[in-house]
Amino acid sequence: MTANATSIKLSGLARMLVQEKLLSETEANLAQAQANTSRVPFISQIIAGKRITAEKIAEVSSHAFGFPYFNLDAFNPDYLPAKSIDTKLMQTNRVIALQNRNNVLFVGISDPTNLHSLDSVQFQMGMTLSPVVVEDDKLGRWIDRLVESKDTSMKSLDMDGDFDLDMGGDDLEKEVEISQEVDDAPVVKFLNKMLIDAINMGASDLHFEPYEKFYRVRYRVDGILKDITQPPLAIKDKLASRIKVISNMDISEKRIPQDGRMKLVLSKTRTIDFRVSTLPLIHGEKIVMRILDPSSATLGIEALGYEPLQKERLLNAVSRPYGLVLVTGPTGSGKTVSLYTCLNILNNPGVNIATAEDPCEIPLAGINQVNVNDKQGLTFAAALKSFLRQDPDIIMIGEIRDLETADMAIKAASTGHMVLSTLHTNDAPSTLTRLLNMGVAPFNIASAVSLITAQRLARRLCKNCKVPIDAPKEALLDVGFIEEDFNEKWQLYGPNINGCEMCNAGYKGRVGIYQVMPITDAISRIIMSHGNSIDIADQAKREGVNDLRRSGILKVMQGLTSVAEVEACTNE
Repeated sequence: MTANATSIKLSGLARMLVQEKLLSETEANLAQAQANTSRVPFISQIIAGKRITAEKIAEVSSHAFGFPYFNLDAFNPDYLPAKSIDTKLMQTNRVIALQNRNNVLFVGISDPTNLHSLDSVQFQMGMTLSPVVVEDDKLGRWIDRLVESKDTSMKSLDMDGDFDLDMGGDDLEKEVEISQEVDDAPVVKFLNKMLIDAINMGASDLHFEPYEKFYRVRYRVDGILKDITQPPLAIKDKLASRIKVISNMDISEKRIPQDGRMKLVLSKTRTIDFRVSTLPLIHGEKIVMRILDPSSATLGIEALGYEPLQKERLLNAVSRPYGLVLVTGPTGSGKTVSLYTCLNILNNPGVNIATAEDPCEIPLAGINQVNVNDKQGLTFAAALKSFLRQDPDIIMIGEIRDLETADMAIKAASTGHMVLSTLHTNDAPSTLTRLLNMGVAPFNIASAVSLITAQRLARRLCKNCKVPIDAPKEALLDVGFIEEDFNEKWQLYGPNINGCEMCNAGYKGRVGIYQVMPITDAISRIIMSHGNSIDIADQAKREGVNDLRRSGILKVMQGLTSVAEVEACTNE
């Protein structure tokens, strides 16, 4: 042992390891000296020298100092606190923020005796800290990951991908005229990276959100919003201006909401459209970009999740020469994709198809698509009147919002046209009572409506890491399973909460849950006699129509989703 080593004062962690007989005093002095020479933390020196494992040090530290122990492998990055630690402070002090509860910040630290680091973080955050002991090697990996995701150096972004933002001829000249501030190269690269990453992750929406002290970017993946990065607050105005320019919005108007559209050209054969919406908040403009992938309309009806009987009923209804087919469900339940899938099936040279949407989401060749514009008087009803003078065979209306549109749709369906549209209702039977409440005559509903499908989207279990689970029969019966289900051979699965490299916390993609209800003679008689939605639902059940909960349970029995997902999206 060297003289230098003998003169070194042991750190609190080193003394604890000696007291716990995990190191001799000689080994602790030598490791402390090596750490000082190498300018690395003592704990990192110990682990690198393979004297003690990181897991053992964490367990012993937790017990010795009375702090809770946490395995970072179980940490979900979606729950990172919004008010996080500065990246430089995080690297210097080897501390990460885990949770913010009642203005107490729980922080992960591998050496709880490092009071200087805790004091530095507490001073910078202005919050009370509650230390949690974590393993040093996992802490290092998490810090690297967080620093990478929160990298505030725009110069480090290098976009070499083969893509381009297509704004049309007039807008190319418009972009040249904007100020250098808007066309700032790092901001352009940052936006391009966000768009490409969102597409690669399978996101449906991007949210750019300004707050008083930070700026946040989130993606909606499989229906769940996830924090992606927190770029510098200073770029919020430049980024908003850049997005507004390429989306054909007024760059000077920041006081009112605006809507726009842009296109990302990935290759000669693939382009992605974005529907863009701005909203003025108290700290700047929030921007939401909806990803509209035309390939989703060509997936085919088999990929949407319809059961065989449901698919047969839907195809029979849309293949008729006339009638009204309604798709219902909340916003984000996949109604548009279902409608476009039907249109894609019907789209052939022998028919004339016209659509009125607000706005048009997925361009399809061979279909006449119209964007409604209420300010200019081009409402759904006005567009529908024009369609009827255009010799249509099939009409799609984005949404029936009022009595005038409903009456026009029923008139078109009763005069030899196939009409498809959407409504916002909870299930198929309540759609009929919604039309009655709008003021549509029962006779018109019974004679024109041929089928109603209600739908939800449930997260699909990851095929690679889903885990078999057991549940009490009584609990499954309470959810909606029936006795006959237990006579069949099937396995209940749940998500692996740690996930794998292919998924997000055990889920990957989504699967549709449907209630497909044809309007039979018996249901028509109930409508004509002013029956309510309960009467209609009972009759539909007698005719073999599964409600949303039952359809979801079938997906659970097929191993496609979990009981928790079905309960969440078919809450009754």
